[in-house]
Amino acid sequence: MTQKTEGVSESVSRRKFVVASGVGGAAMLAGCTGSESTPTPGDSGGDDETEAPADEDTATPEPGMDTSSLTAEGSSTVYPIANKGSSYWNSNPPSDDGEYWGSNSEEGNTVPGWDQLDGAEGTRLADYFAGLYGFEATGKQANPPFATRIGLSHSGTGCQAVVDGLVDIGNSSGPITAELGWSQEKADEEVVDHVLGRDGQPVVVSQDIYDAGVTELTGEEVRKIYQDEITNWSEVGGPDQQIFCIGRAEGSGTDTAFRLNMLGGADAPMPGVDARFGQNQQVAQQVQQNDGAIAYMALAFTSDSVLPIAIDFEGTVYEPDADAENTIFDSSYPLNRDLHQYTKITDDTPSGTDLREGAFANMFLTDFGQEVFVRQVNYITLPTKDIESERAKLPDQA
Repeated sequence: MTQKTEGVSESVSRRKFVVASGVGGAAMLAGCTGSESTPTPGDSGGDDETEAPADEDTATPEPGMDTSSLTAEGSSTVYPIANKGSSYWNSNPPSDDGEYWGSNSEEGNTVPGWDQLDGAEGTRLADYFAGLYGFEATGKQANPPFATRIGLSHSGTGCQAVVDGLVDIGNSSGPITAELGWSQEKADEEVVDHVLGRDGQPVVVSQDIYDAGVTELTGEEVRKIYQDEITNWSEVGGPDQQIFCIGRAEGSGTDTAFRLNMLGGADAPMPGVDARFGQNQQVAQQVQQNDGAIAYMALAFTSDSVLPIAIDFEGTVYEPDADAENTIFDSSYPLNRDLHQYTKITDDTPSGTDLREGAFANMFLTDFGQEVFVRQVNYITLPTKDIESERAKLPDQA
């Protein structure tokens, strides 16, 4: 099989974000202000960052408060969470806008968790979460106390960008130790790891293979496919058809996590791969467009035509059905992984997280944030004890 690697590179500035450009043909989407959409396979158009208010419309800053745009870059897996959060943040909608929140009833907002936020009733979203850290509320639509911008590439790029001081946040679906080849000690000295949610990384097959009866594989069969030891679907109970084996770009967190969890090491060889692609959107498109395909990707990008299969790991079968006894949504699923946002420890921010970063991250670490930005984009929410430990990493609120 012929192996092909496709990467993404971009240059970004910490205070003036330059939009990341993807590999040709990618569906590179960002939510426009007020949009609740997330990237889905087959979509096209849009810019690669969330729309933010023009500088002249931003709030008058409190003395000493940094209200410059908060920038993030990296993983296409983390992107649906971060981008939806950024879109809502920049829209700064009121909590009683029932149409915006998906309710036209007299009760207005029905999003679980919002009414549990102390003091949130009657406020706007960004005004509330920024206000917890001392930022002045604007009280205006599409005018948050500070803007946020999310770039789309892959985990290795995001990790390197935050370490180099080019962006405030590096989004990664793999641990920075594996992405940059660091020791855990070095990571603890350089960055703070904020976990927003989890992904039950599925293995998917094309519609024709699923319809032919390949709805379950063993972990060992998946490993052999990616290591070029199984090359025809007939070897695993499918049709007499060559396997088209798809991988993510080397340096992506999805690729790193798959090698670590399925093949036993971040540098494990994958000679069975026929083609590699830089983002989850591209992988999903390829699975849709090619017969005989298999791929690994993020949960948020599965669909009726990009079908996750069950995997038998040493006698335990993990189903794609969330209601099954053992499911890919379980923390025990071997391909389950954390979704990270990294911030940099500097002389100015010895805690590793400034007030803007703390305010934005805190939004995700609430029942409201986990529901709207994690579960609603098809990822796995954090248990309460993990939310509490993640919040402990944030700066003290005002």
